Amino acid sequence: MKAVIFPGQGAQVKGMGRELFDAYPEQTERASDLLGYSIRELCLEDPRRELNRTEFTQPALFVVGALAHRRWREENGGEAAFYAGHSLGEYCALHAAGAFGFETGLRLVRRRGELMARAGGGGMIAVTGLGRDQVTQLLREGGFTTLAVANDNSPEQCVVSGDAEAIDELGRYLQARGLRWVRLRVSGGFHSALMRPAQQEFRRCLDSFDLGTPRVPVIANSTARPYAAGATAGMLADQIVQSVRWTETVRYLLDVGVTEFVELGGTVLTKLVEQTRAASRAPSPAPRAQHLGSAVFRERHGLRYAYVAGGMYRGIASPELVARLGRAGMLGFLGTGGLDPVEIERGIKEVQAALGPDGPYGVNFIADHDDPAAEEAVVDVLLRHGVRLVEASAFIRMTPALVRYRATGLRRGPGGEPVCGHRIMAKVSRPEVAAAFMAPPPDAVLDRLRADGTLTAEQAELARRVPMSHDITVEADSGGHTDGGIPTVLLPAMLELRRRVTAEHRYAEPICMGLAGGIGTPAAVAAAFVLGADYVLTGSVNQCTVEAATSDTVKDMLAGIDVQDTDYAPAGDMFELGSKVQVLRKGVFFPSRGNKLHALYTHYDSLDDLPAKTRAQLERTYFRKPLDEVWAEVARHLRATGRAELLAQAERQPKQKMALVFRRYFGYSARIALEGSPGDKVNYQVHTGPALGSFNQWVRGTPHEPWRRRHVDEIGLLLLDGAAEHLAAFSRP
Repeated sequence: MKAVIFPGQGAQVKGMGRELFDAYPEQTERASDLLGYSIRELCLEDPRRELNRTEFTQPALFVVGALAHRRWREENGGEAAFYAGHSLGEYCALHAAGAFGFETGLRLVRRRGELMARAGGGGMIAVTGLGRDQVTQLLREGGFTTLAVANDNSPEQCVVSGDAEAIDELGRYLQARGLRWVRLRVSGGFHSALMRPAQQEFRRCLDSFDLGTPRVPVIANSTARPYAAGATAGMLADQIVQSVRWTETVRYLLDVGVTEFVELGGTVLTKLVEQTRAASRAPSPAPRAQHLGSAVFRERHGLRYAYVAGGMYRGIASPELVARLGRAGMLGFLGTGGLDPVEIERGIKEVQAALGPDGPYGVNFIADHDDPAAEEAVVDVLLRHGVRLVEASAFIRMTPALVRYRATGLRRGPGGEPVCGHRIMAKVSRPEVAAAFMAPPPDAVLDRLRADGTLTAEQAELARRVPMSHDITVEADSGGHTDGGIPTVLLPAMLELRRRVTAEHRYAEPICMGLAGGIGTPAAVAAAFVLGADYVLTGSVNQCTVEAATSDTVKDMLAGIDVQDTDYAPAGDMFELGSKVQVLRKGVFFPSRGNKLHALYTHYDSLDDLPAKTRAQLERTYFRKPLDEVWAEVARHLRATGRAELLAQAERQPKQKMALVFRRYFGYSARIALEGSPGDKVNYQVHTGPALGSFNQWVRGTPHEPWRRRHVDEIGLLLLDGAAEHLAAFSRP
């Protein structure tokens, strides 16, 4: 199978195209008339030394590439199986595949060249002998935050682009380390955020053309996959600012069976193809823990590993737990559900003191469906202490507090692009909620926050250009809140949703997608990455560690469970909605009692309607006090927390009063478990999933069987190293 490829800028040489101009004089003349100068003179003589200027280079390469393809097709009598082009060369590929005609293509590249030539202030460096991941690691270690890999050309060559001063500094940094590099003679930082103004204007230019879908597959620079139907204009607009993924493009073509690459319009790509082909023939190195998952995700959060520990309820994910993960190059979220703002603030200060200003950590931010003011109070704490990352849990809509957190962290970058100072990792189990997080904030919420002065005009405008979350954790059946999703069903569906959303919104920064739920063994971690997860998130396995802030009694119970020892019960914070949590079943009555309370709530309209025998049982075994006394405690709590309106509403509505009283049991059962109260162990509410049971079986007979030998970072490394070995075993012949 054959692929035809076209080079981009850098392939131009004086004298190119002579035979083509002679062979196709009419098309050459049409090009000259459209451009307003002689294309033949420019390419063959270059009397004004314009051939290396971007606004002239790009039309010249397009004309030569288009004519070279015409001759090739006439001589070979047919189409290639695939087309691809490097940067500007992608226009030649699209023209060859029938997406647009010769004159349309020439008009597009002329305008593209003009806009890119005007976008100065940047530079580019080619680094040889290193691959993309190695160059990216160098940029991170050197603190070159304004630079990015613009061209991933081969396993042995990358081009870095960005701010000119930073490019100069990078050259000195590479020189001091004895690395090979060369500063490219270009007018700007191509394929970087500095091209954002050019991209925006070029998008308007593209809107005036009717571009078709290629009739032969064309592999896009920005995705290393074939163009989708109807995506031509959007992909070309994005291409200006996104990296050219040429190594991946060649690998894709090799994987689908291409055996011959024909380069038209130059010779620079042939060497790059051979470097990638040679690397593909070499035995693949065994995967390592630090290479699992998405490099984009690791770089975004300053991590060594694509491994996350979720924020467990009521501070079980303690400051010590979060700090220990951060020091190991993993990401942990401080558990805040059920804590008041003072307690949350105390935990944040402990984490920041342990990790310093730049250490990786996040804070769990759980939705409060009863009290929007409580969400606002948490956001006040987050903003006051400069928290840059939150884990959004149990949100079913984009609330004003969540949007405020996201949008107040936005600023404009050097190229006009949005820079996200506040990030949200969203835990989702339903596609409609995932879609909301992958979309920009709702206009109505932004307008309201702008009108009351919470957001600036710039923040509101930038918020419409980014998703609510760049990181989506797909939560399959897990401990705590769960919809019981099956990971092999849920994650592929969510990945397809991400593809559609990304195509629609054309975000500059990619959305990463992780998997949670059932992650308790190396095989499960390996399966998550094979399914396409960018990272994994664990929960239950971390609850049974030295650092987890729950009672030793609970940890003793959890260390002995198997995969069948969990059950589902109503969620106390979403009791009326019928939402479920997965909890410990072995040795406790909480699941059956919780479900009994919800059944009573569904069947009866008030506490007074309960049968006397049932009420007596609740008072004796569930609450251990009269229900009237429980209600008095609820009323005092509502008054103390400033929710007199909710109290008044419950007094008028017996059904709501019953719900608030029943909820008291859920709070009580969680509290006594955390405290390890010995007198009422059967009522312990312990959120956990079967992943912990599978982990317990995996470590049985090893030093990690007793929970007092389990540390959260060591568990992460055990799982990742085991997953790498698992994947390596499958890759061996």
